[in-house]
Amino acid sequence: MARQSAHRAAERSGGGTRRINGRLLARLIGEARVERPYYLAIARAVSGLILDGRVPSNTRLPAERDLAEALGVSRNTVTAAYAWLRDNRYLESRQGAGSWTVLPDSGGGRPSPFLPATEHIDLGVAAPPAVEGLRAAAFQAAEQLAAHVGGLGYYPYGLPELRHAIARRYVERGLPTTPEQIFVTNGAQQGVALAMDLLVQPGEEVLVESPTYPHALDAARRSGARIRTVGVTPQGWDMEYLVDAFRQWKPGLAYLIPDFHNPTGALMDDDERRVLVREARRADTHLVIDESVAELAIDSGDLPAPVAAHDTEGRVLMVGSVAKLLWGGLRVGWVRTTAPMVSRLMAARQRFDLAGAVLDQLTTTHLLSDVMRIRAERSRQLRRNRDALLHALRERLPDWRSSVPGGGLVLWARLPHPVATELSAAAVRHGVHPAAGPVFGVDGTLEHYLRLAYTRPPDVLADAVERLATAYTQTLAHPAQPRGGLYV
Repeated sequence: MARQSAHRAAERSGGGTRRINGRLLARLIGEARVERPYYLAIARAVSGLILDGRVPSNTRLPAERDLAEALGVSRNTVTAAYAWLRDNRYLESRQGAGSWTVLPDSGGGRPSPFLPATEHIDLGVAAPPAVEGLRAAAFQAAEQLAAHVGGLGYYPYGLPELRHAIARRYVERGLPTTPEQIFVTNGAQQGVALAMDLLVQPGEEVLVESPTYPHALDAARRSGARIRTVGVTPQGWDMEYLVDAFRQWKPGLAYLIPDFHNPTGALMDDDERRVLVREARRADTHLVIDESVAELAIDSGDLPAPVAAHDTEGRVLMVGSVAKLLWGGLRVGWVRTTAPMVSRLMAARQRFDLAGAVLDQLTTTHLLSDVMRIRAERSRQLRRNRDALLHALRERLPDWRSSVPGGGLVLWARLPHPVATELSAAAVRHGVHPAAGPVFGVDGTLEHYLRLAYTRPPDVLADAVERLATAYTQTLAHPAQPRGGLYV
């Protein structure tokens, strides 16, 4: 604890703390101040923003006078709100230096919610079963393997046929792409890790969303990055806040998921993508865009163009994968970027492995030739499952809130109480395995949320919600006792 406090103090004295001005914080607070008492409504709104990761930890809040003016309330009201936040350990203050947001430690030692739990109904792993036609494609690939066994079997950039197929799919989506711009990886996560290893210097800022995909956070930490966050909700991104983050931090790299965001399900529109690329250019930031579920639209309607369609400088790296569309057992991903960057990625890869499996790449090439049928099949399955999960939640847990994602594989459910970690542990005892919100955040945020995958059939999902409801009732009846020394 002393080391953590010393680290925070050193960071703050060095000017590394993010600031939020009174006008922007007032807008995020919204209409909370119409409740009474005003100070408590303001304090609870700010604590909610902190818990949800929309105002990151170690953010310097505006002076009391500035926030009071922006909210149109007395300074005494804001003083009382800040006092409540300090008393409840959401703020730390130092005379003459201001107040910073802080968070409880979410604890450690929990098993990963992304490891399949075969003895449970697993809602933590967003992995659908294999698509129809995979076995036939694998047999075709095995027959074609004879044409490759006479060679070494190493394709450092990826199998040529597969690079052509991936490039063709980008062209179909409205983004001119050549095979030389495609670098094939062993899954999307390898692409993200290689990009961060190549482009991030130790101590450099990396901007991510909160919540976000936790394995990308791990990759940023391994690169020695200083992680900065910007909030995203099921309703989307606060673009003013996102723009402010680029202009304030000028991160070396930003990792974002604009297509059916994991875990919120949000979809960034074309205008927002244009602004994103513009601000990245101004800040001299590389964008790593995760498209793992970009092909998994559920509801009808036109989809935005890929983010790289707005890029004229080659600063956008598009990371894709077939794990969510085809099957997780096909460890095939890619990075779509410039040809020179492809060469740099290939050189960086040599420290970890030399190439991907030829048979997997041949199988994937066959399946991508039938991608429109496969997308339609997935869409039907996921719409059925999503709607079944939403119906079960409305019936059994009506005080939980979840928007309807237009695509992807998961629901982001908001709980009335910040008990996600305790509820997840209780749910496992009842044979269901959800993913607690803090897994997707930084510094213990998001205890109001669970991520629930809808990759299982409707009857299984209904059973899972029954078990969740029982676990939730028990969690509220026997809340965990506060643990000392867990606040930072």
